[in-house]
Amino acid sequence: MKVLPKSFFLNGDVTAISQNLLGKILVTNINNQITIGKIVETEAYHGSKDKACHAYLHRNTKRTSVMFKDGGRSYVYLCYGIHFLFNVVTHGEGEPNAVLIRSLEPIDGLPIMKQRRQMDNPKTLCNGPGKLAQAMGIDKVVNDTVLYEKNSPIWIGDVGTGEDFETVTTTRIGVDYAEEDALLPWRYYIKGNSYISKK
Repeated sequence: MKVLPKSFFLNGDVTAISQNLLGKILVTNINNQITIGKIVETEAYHGSKDKACHAYLHRNTKRTSVMFKDGGRSYVYLCYGIHFLFNVVTHGEGEPNAVLIRSLEPIDGLPIMKQRRQMDNPKTLCNGPGKLAQAMGIDKVVNDTVLYEKNSPIWIGDVGTGEDFETVTTTRIGVDYAEEDALLPWRYYIKGNSYISKK
């Protein structure tokens, strides 16, 4: 499996990158425990014009500072003081865009995932952003980690099989506070996949 090059995360609109991440493979090596999952659901966030984005209107804070770095790195934050969420920073330095990875289809390391999640059902191990972060061992320690190097504790690859699937485009989840931007059709998932968070 080839690691995605840095250029993958820099070129095109964040919505296109979000869609192109579907079918790609997320790999983590945390404490020498390897877990692997296929990305099946994503959401796009545009920093300069999207009220749902943490960096809306280029808000550069201690939490969002990683979003202002060059793309191809992780943005991990704690949601509601409970769940860590994993995002992929995109575009060049100073362009705070990101893709939230919402769901994975587990591929390898399921015993580790089950132990971390304290559950056995493969379908619900990674069918939500907080769930997948826990299953994959993702927390603030891997915030601001490059995703295009295989020696990184977290990286994204491509098996190169050219898997054929249909992409469903719909509105994002849990962004009602974003007013009119809550209606943007910036959530994407693989049609018919049984590992997504919701239809």
